[in-house]
Order: sequence, then structure tokens, then C-alpha cells
Amino acid sequence: MPAYRGRFAPSPTGPLHFGSLVAAVGSYLDAKAHGGEWLLRVEDLDPPREMRGAARDIVDMLAAFGLDWDGGIVFQSNRHAAYRAAFDRLVAAGLVYPCACSRKEIADSALHHSGTADRALVYPGTCRDGLRQGRAPRAWRVRVSSEVIAFDDRLSGPIAQNLAQDAGDFVLLRAEGLWAYQLAVVVDDAEAGVTHVVRGADLIDSTPRQIFLQRCLGLPTPQYLHLPVVLGKNGEKLSKQTGAAALSMDEPAVVLRETFRFLGLANADSLTPVSAPAAWRARYPLTA
Repeated sequence: MPAYRGRFAPSPTGPLHFGSLVAAVGSYLDAKAHGGEWLLRVEDLDPPREMRGAARDIVDMLAAFGLDWDGGIVFQSNRHAAYRAAFDRLVAAGLVYPCACSRKEIADSALHHSGTADRALVYPGTCRDGLRQGRAPRAWRVRVSSEVIAFDDRLSGPIAQNLAQDAGDFVLLRAEGLWAYQLAVVVDDAEAGVTHVVRGADLIDSTPRQIFLQRCLGLPTPQYLHLPVVLGKNGEKLSKQTGAAALSMDEPAVVLRETFRFLGLANADSLTPVSAPAAWRARYPLTA
């Protein structure tokens, strides 16, 4: 296995847009700049939110931009058994419990909003000590500790969260019977031997939860680099949910240069996918 193994993991909820291309190019260049492999994983765990044909469109778009991945494409929809095995290990360790709370009940009783950027509600632990009589499980949560989970992001520097205060016990298996992102990404990264994760800063608040699960499961923790998020004209994160426009393939070289500029690479207008890794290495060096 190489010393560096990275990945790009899009969700097929819509076509590739500029924000997702930034994450793809960043993770690709980081792998190439450091002599590593770049893997592709399609995170298709939420069928109600998926768009028909989006996975194929994303794969075709990456190829058209010259972002060639190593090995076959992994689809999370084929990996339910791996998530179940990890979940069962956490259950056996006494770290998982059933939760009967609806979203409205959580909103009405939440301790407070988290201190993280996403301002999510902190689960108050209503079902931590068992379900009340007559209530049936809706979801399954992992029991977090009050320890501080800290890591050094390669761009933002030291990041720390007290999970009990900033997140609360979080869901591993959703009410619809779907596996939660936090569990799936941890299992998949570990099994693929991912050593370095490059993704958008909108996911930086999820990282302590993932590190917590890695420790509970005895899995290695990759190095993390969270890139600036692309914002739309209204100041919101550019995303499929906010109506981000699909990328055009009319002038791929122009779009790539715009991506290099956004990522702060020197001499961006003269870079190509072949020359860009050297500029990336100067801008985003690996930490020890």
C-alpha cells in the first residue's frame, strides 16, 4: 500500500457543480503532489435524495476533466454488510442505544444549538438510559463521552470539540433504516486504507465525530485538509440544495483554471492538471 492514499466521495444527489469540483480537484492534486493514489467512492446511501443518472454523470465529468482515479469505483450501496459489522461491534461494546425521539421532540427539548458552524441541535440524551414505556425505537445513537476530540487540520490548524457539549449522542442508523454518513465514511476510509482526506470545510465539524468512531472501532485516523467552501451570490454554500448550476464541459480548461485560482495556486492561469501538483505542494504541504 502506498504511503499516501486519498479519495473523492461525491453524493449522487445532482450533477457536479463548481463547489464539488473544487473538492475533487483538491483531493486529486494532493494525491498526485505526494506520489499517492486517488480513489473514487460514490456515497449513494440515501436513495430518496438521489437523482437518477447523477452517479454516471459525475463519473463521466471527472473523466472529462482529466481526473483519473486508481482502481474500481466503490458504491456505498454495496457495503451495507460492512456498516452492519461495525455497528454490531459498537453495540457489543455498549456504545449504542435506541432512540424513540422524533425531530420535533428533539427540537423542543434540545439542550442548545451546537457551538459548531452548522448550528445543529445538541441531542439532550432523552433515551440514553432506556426508552420510556410504550415507545419504539426510531433510530440508533452512539453514546459519546465528554472528552475533547482534537486534530490538526492542514489548513485551519488545531480544531477541538467536546462531543458531549458540541454534538451530543449522534445517529448511526436512521429511522428510515439508512446508515448514517458518520459511520459509513469511517468504515469506508479505513477499509480502503485512506491516509489523507481532502474535502470541503463544511465537513470540518463532522471530523471529531468521525475520529471518535475511529477510536471506538480501533481504526487509524487519516490526516485532514478542509478546503474553503465555495459560496453563491447569496452568501450560502454552493450546493445542489441551493440550486448550484451543473458544470459545463464547453471549456474544461477554463473551468480548471478557475478552480486553480479559487484554491490559491500560484500562476493558476498557466497551470494544467500535469503541472498543477507542484503548485499544490507549495501551497498545501504535508504535515509531519
